[in-house]
Amino acid sequence: MCGRYASFRATQDLADAFGVDPEDVADDAAGLPPSWNLAPTDPVRIVVERPERLDDGTHGDPVRSLRLARWGLVPGWAKDPSIGSRLINARMETIAERPAFRKALATRRCLVPAEGWFEWTDPPPGSPRGTRKTPHWIHRTDGGLLAFAGLYEFWRDPDLADDDPHRWLVSMTIVTGGAPADDPVIGPLHDRQPVLLTPDAWAAWLDPAVDAGSAAALLGAAPRGLTAVVVSPAVSSVRNDGPELIEPA
Repeated sequence: MCGRYASFRATQDLADAFGVDPEDVADDAAGLPPSWNLAPTDPVRIVVERPERLDDGTHGDPVRSLRLARWGLVPGWAKDPSIGSRLINARMETIAERPAFRKALATRRCLVPAEGWFEWTDPPPGSPRGTRKTPHWIHRTDGGLLAFAGLYEFWRDPDLADDDPHRWLVSMTIVTGGAPADDPVIGPLHDRQPVLLTPDAWAAWLDPAVDAGSAAALLGAAPRGLTAVVVSPAVSSVRNDGPELIEPA
């Protein structure tokens, strides 16, 4: 699973990495501060492609943009947004069948920029009672950017007026898959991990014209080249944030 990750790269660096024109970076995404400890329900940055809305009401070609979304997907049919806290991850094995995800898989796919994510391991057998789990920071060995496969949705708040700027909630979920058991980095830590998409798959994953089946086929084997270090237990509290959380303990 993925329940905590970090995204602290500058907005312009993200736009450059994902081929987003500066004018297509949303103001709220540009203003989001860096975080070394993102948690469910937090606002996060996502990369999407949506057809441009023209002045005559029709739609033009898809435009790639950097947007803000709340972590925890809220389907359009949900009665209230509280369901999002239970839909922070979407399992790739069932993503095409689950009602909460199948519509988004068809037309609303996104990339989730990240520097890395955290996993916790249980204390060794025989540890003293009260021994805390050990957090691990998983990231690229070269310090490069990761792109999680994600889905996003729009939810309309029925209690707000049509002209209320907050009537629409944009939310997202991170797609997860099985971690390779023979991977010396991920294998000992967890049997699940975020699905990482390499740059050659970004365009097809984002393209709303690509159908659900073809998109799902992109969710293949996880790339290697990752490393993990033990970090401070301070990251276990969502109240803590800062670059010290990813420093080796």
